[in-house]
Amino acid sequence: MFTIQKGINLSHWLSQVFGWSPRATFITQQDITNIKQWGFDHVRLPIDEDQLWDENFNKNVEAFEYLHKCINWCLHEKLKIVIDLHILRSHHFNNANNEGAMTLWSDAAEQEHMMDVWRELSAELKQYSTCELAYEFMNEPVAPKPSMWNDLVARGYEVIRSLEPKRYIIFGPNMWQMPQFYKSFALPKSATRVILSYHTYSPLPFTHYKAGWLPLGKYEGAVHYPGKTIPDAEYDKFEEANGDGVFAAIVRENREFTKETMIAEIQPALEFARQRGFSLYCNEFGCLPSVNRAERLQYYKDLSSVFKQFNIAFAAWDFKGDFGIQAWNRETYENGAVDGELIAALLD
Repeated sequence: MFTIQKGINLSHWLSQVFGWSPRATFITQQDITNIKQWGFDHVRLPIDEDQLWDENFNKNVEAFEYLHKCINWCLHEKLKIVIDLHILRSHHFNNANNEGAMTLWSDAAEQEHMMDVWRELSAELKQYSTCELAYEFMNEPVAPKPSMWNDLVARGYEVIRSLEPKRYIIFGPNMWQMPQFYKSFALPKSATRVILSYHTYSPLPFTHYKAGWLPLGKYEGAVHYPGKTIPDAEYDKFEEANGDGVFAAIVRENREFTKETMIAEIQPALEFARQRGFSLYCNEFGCLPSVNRAERLQYYKDLSSVFKQFNIAFAAWDFKGDFGIQAWNRETYENGAVDGELIAALLD
């Protein structure tokens, strides 16, 4: 049986590689040892199609070697592994920000190619125990219609299950795996060995405060957690200065937000998991360090408390990155300080 509880995302190594994370030094065997010693029991490893295969679908031998190295480092430390198909050439979850293509939903050939990606991955990874490694079918789908994603889930489940009858497979709902979209999510009735996932970055003006890749990153006034995310006076001033475009991104998320709000938001996911008898896994969440330090730590403590209360496994975003638990110097390629307080907040 594949069981997990407390994990961390190994981002920016085989996925979303921006030139500041050389594979030989960004994730090492010592990093995996540290993750185990801090108290985590698994890692989620995002992988991108363009990192593992070229445009002619030929394997990047070096990238696959690092993939296997990482898996074996984890197995040596008795850490379990989730292999997350994060970005396809035909699907990028931030397509709205012009970060990648979005042809998966309109091109049948691309959908079949995605099945070929999983056939190739299965051929590489089926050697590993089903008790130690699981597959996440796709990260943060953004289909124009929920039925498009549900149909692809059914097809993907059938393909992977035909290759590996006992492998655990992770699925979440459409629209960035946000929990409220479980209301329109469907799985094959016969599905077994499934783990249900969701992501949360609520409230976005707090967790992504000054994030340069989002329109609301332009806001530099006060933000808080818990309570009203943006004070009314700051809210009015921002609207006047920025107009309706950017303001619209803020207004949808500016509200009272507390631990109770966190619990209310995940009810559709909890209900779907209860109905199907599958475990629940929040495998992305985080808050940038640009907010007040004490409030950031409280946010993580409250999330951790909710996970514990409802027996939800988790994988925080991320190990070394903008949200990271360990600092990384993007110019010298050297490790920085470990945030012990943040780790303690996560691991309760």
